[in-house]
Amino acid sequence: MTGFDIPLYQPVFGDAEIEAATEVLRSGWLSSGPVTEDFEGKYAAALGVEDAVAVSSGTAALHLAVLALGLGPGDEVVMPSLTFVSTAAVVALTGATPVFAEVHGPHDLGIDPADVARRITPRTRAVVAVHYAGHAADLTALGALCRAHGLALIEDAAHAPATATAQGMLGTVGDIGCYSFFATKNLAMGEGGMVVARDPALRATVRRLRSHALTVSAHRRHHGGPALYDVDGFGLNYRPGEIACAIGRVQLDAFPAAQAHRRAAVREYRERLSGLPGLVVPYADRPVEDGAHHLFPVVLPPGLDREALREQLRAAGVQTAVHYPPTHLFTAYRERYDVGPGSLPVTEDIMERQLSLPMHAGMGSPQVRRVAEAVSAAWRPTE
Repeated sequence: MTGFDIPLYQPVFGDAEIEAATEVLRSGWLSSGPVTEDFEGKYAAALGVEDAVAVSSGTAALHLAVLALGLGPGDEVVMPSLTFVSTAAVVALTGATPVFAEVHGPHDLGIDPADVARRITPRTRAVVAVHYAGHAADLTALGALCRAHGLALIEDAAHAPATATAQGMLGTVGDIGCYSFFATKNLAMGEGGMVVARDPALRATVRRLRSHALTVSAHRRHHGGPALYDVDGFGLNYRPGEIACAIGRVQLDAFPAAQAHRRAAVREYRERLSGLPGLVVPYADRPVEDGAHHLFPVVLPPGLDREALREQLRAAGVQTAVHYPPTHLFTAYRERYDVGPGSLPVTEDIMERQLSLPMHAGMGSPQVRRVAEAVSAAWRPTE
C-alpha cells in the first residue's frame, strides 16, 4: 500500500483473478502455453484484428517492434520526449538514433506532426506515436506523413488497451502497435504486453523473436512434440507467463465496466476543476468516450509552485506524480545524442507544470470530490 488515503493508482482485482491464477498453478505449466494463446485470441478479437502476440512487457513489445522492422545503426526514429524512457531506450539499444520531437502544447500532449515533419531526414525510418495518458495522437496526420516519406508508423499504445477512438482502435491504425499490461495499467497483469501488426509477416517475425527464434516451442516439446529444434534468427526471451495471461483474460472481460468507472471519474474531475484559474486539463475538448484515461494529467499555470502543491495534497492524503521527466533531459540521452535543456521548449515548459491526479477504476465520486477539494484548497496561482 502507498500510505495515501487516495492513491494515484489502485489495482482492482477479485476472486476471479485469484481463481484464474490458481487454475494455472494446478495445471503444472507456467510458461507460455494454451492460456497465453487463448488470451492472444481474445485480445485480437477485442481489437478487431486477425492476430496478436503476447509478450512479457510493454518494453518487450516495443523492442520486438523495432527489431521486426529491422531498425539499426544509421537509422533515425522520430518520437516525443514526453513519454516513459522505454520508448527511446529500445531504439537506442538497436543502435538506431531516437530523434525527439515536440508535443502540441498544454491542451494536447501528443506528438506534433508539424514538428515531426521538420525532423525527418534521409536517415529517418520510423515515427513513434505515443498515445499519452490513453488519448490518441494525431494518427491521420502522422499516417499521411509516414506514407509520403516511406516510413513505418509505430503506435506506443501502452496507455490505451482496446481503446476505440474517432481515428480507429488505438494500436491498429499504424504499421505496428504495442501495448503494456504493467501493474498500474488499465488492463493489469503485473507484467505483460502485446504486439499487433497489419503485415502477417511482421507479426510472424515478432512471434519468432519473442522466444529465441526457436522453431519448436517449449510447450510443444514438453507435450510430445519434436525434441529437437532449429534457431533461424537471433531472438530473446520475451515470453509472458501463463499466470499473467490468465489474469489478463479476466481483466479483459472486466475491461468495459472498468473503463466506464474511469470515464465517470473524468467527467466529474472536469466539472469540479473547471473553475480553477489558470488550470489546463488536457484533452478536455474531446468526448470522454474518446480515450482510455490511463492518467488524469493537468497542467498548472506558470509560476505556481508544483512541489508546494504536491506537499499540500500529500498532507491531505492525496498521492500525485509527474508524467514524465522528458527523456531528452536524462543524462544518457544528453551525452549520447547532443540534446538537452532548450532543445524542446514546449515539452520542457509543460513538464515543469504537469501533474497527475489519482485515476483508476476504483475511483468513485467521493474520492474525486475529495481530490478536487484538496486541489482547490491548495490553489495559489501567481497573479
